[in-house]
Amino acid sequence: MASENFDQANGLHNPNAPRLAASVKILIAGGFGVGKTTMVSAISEITPLRTEELITEVSSGVDDLSGVEQKHTTTVALDFGRITIDQDLVLYLFGTPGQDRFWFLWDELSRGALGAVVLADTRRLSNSFAAVDYFERRGVPFMVGVNCFDDAPRYTVEEVRDALDLDPHTPVLLCDARNRDSAKNALLVLMEHLIELAGRAPVPS
Repeated sequence: MASENFDQANGLHNPNAPRLAASVKILIAGGFGVGKTTMVSAISEITPLRTEELITEVSSGVDDLSGVEQKHTTTVALDFGRITIDQDLVLYLFGTPGQDRFWFLWDELSRGALGAVVLADTRRLSNSFAAVDYFERRGVPFMVGVNCFDDAPRYTVEEVRDALDLDPHTPVLLCDARNRDSAKNALLVLMEHLIELAGRAPVPS
């Protein structure tokens, strides 16, 4: 099939044809209750797909609710949203489930993903280790967004970086997953990181 931007009669690209935006898959990941669903919902330009279920007594002793006792729902499969960055770039956002028993879904969700935002909660920072390790082991570029909950202890970017033992080049950003501009800024930081990594990649001989 010919490209919509290609003029078959002249064999040239048609500058007046509509430009097709590049589609990029991005994961919004992290532990249980860090704000993944909130972030996708805050930033998506379409009605987000959510697979949330009520937390019931069945999860007692299975899900660690310490620090997030007021949480009443949980993602059991994925969240999905979309945001257009500009006329050349559209991001498709896939929020991962946070509980350990649903982590088998991460491999499928991460297939084809260009990068990830790992959300962290300073009330339960140790819960971020597994997500960081997941992407480091698979070589998927990521940035860490520290979701600043109202009642959470405050730490500097460098303190979070040291606590998570991150690579010096991994971006860390303080953010508010409820705020559209803040969430969008986290995605822009990730995209800048991906562009920088692409520029550092060796050129095949």
